[in-house]
Amino acid sequence: MPPSLTTARHRGAWPFAAATFALAALLIGTNLPTPLYPTYERVFSFAPLGVTLIFATYAIVLIPSLLIFGPLSDVVGRRRVLLPAVLVAALASALFAVADGVAWLFAARAVQGIALGAVQGTATAALVDTEPGGRHKRAALVGSIATAAGGAAGPLLGGLLAEYAPAPRVLPYLVEIGLLLVAFVGLARFLPPTASTGKRWRPERPSVPAAIRGTFAVASVVAFLAWAVTALFMALMPSYLAQLTQTQNLLLAGGIVALMLGCSAAAQTALPKLGSTRAQTGGLILLIAGLGGIIAAAQTSSVTVVFVATVLAGVGQGMAFAGSLADTNAVAPHHRRADVLSSFYVVMYAGVALPVIGIGFLAIPLGLIHAVEIFSIGTGVACVLALVLLRVTRQRRHPLVDG
Repeated sequence: MPPSLTTARHRGAWPFAAATFALAALLIGTNLPTPLYPTYERVFSFAPLGVTLIFATYAIVLIPSLLIFGPLSDVVGRRRVLLPAVLVAALASALFAVADGVAWLFAARAVQGIALGAVQGTATAALVDTEPGGRHKRAALVGSIATAAGGAAGPLLGGLLAEYAPAPRVLPYLVEIGLLLVAFVGLARFLPPTASTGKRWRPERPSVPAAIRGTFAVASVVAFLAWAVTALFMALMPSYLAQLTQTQNLLLAGGIVALMLGCSAAAQTALPKLGSTRAQTGGLILLIAGLGGIIAAAQTSSVTVVFVATVLAGVGQGMAFAGSLADTNAVAPHHRRADVLSSFYVVMYAGVALPVIGIGFLAIPLGLIHAVEIFSIGTGVACVLALVLLRVTRQRRHPLVDG
């Protein structure tokens, strides 16, 4: 059966909702440990560099996982990849729940990386496949909102349960396992199997069709920068805020990350009105402003400035990411969609892993506050360069991308 006919028959509200919930549930689990990092630092006795390495482990593992499972889902179907991936994510949460040392945290993050690598590109492609009206831009918007909203709910839920409920290093992960079981049932019940394409699967290096490489390159740079800022918040902002406020409240630690990602999710709803180019341009400008706010907060030790910077960075991240993902979805050929999206996420997660590890190494001689300042300056300059790149390439954009 031709892929186009298979896709048309499988569109519907329930398959679309099941894929959306699964993506959000995976992102909740990925960010659930964020407010607990200061606790792990204290209980297991490691430094900020340890936090960044643990945090980045999932991104490092996730990249080869994307390259394996993105092309695989194009061959065997989205369902056959998503169902096992959800169970692997539940295993990761179980490892966190029983962790009694640093090695367990590294193992849990690595397993999370495998699961999220299998889900990220595949679920986004499943959203495009199952969107009831066949609207690719709406599917991309829902995918990016589910990513940001799930990411925002994770640290908020983790901080709330860890601060005010019993078994703070166990209960959050048991709740996440429950969410993943619901996601598994939803996918098993509503996401239909697809006919084999007859293609032979093999792991591939990141590859993008030549006709879309220009658009893909610009979108990937923007996504890299947007998620480098996100990684700063998810990995180190709880410890950074604790140093500024001299408090160990886990809900506050999770709340600042949730605020950033919540603002991102809200901002992404503006994509249909703005268009992808304006969204990326405005997003980069707001990211620069948010990074400037982080530098100002370090100079003034003002919690108010931290919150303002968080809102600016969150809105900017949401606009920039949604625009870049929409451009990538718009130009990706149907038969290569999961492959192209996986390549896009490889670049994005390089932005999650590499800069934050650099902050961890800088924090050893300089301290966390000064390391974050240097990161903010460097990333702000990179955002300016990305704005120039967007403007220069605007007239040569792919015809499927808005101007």
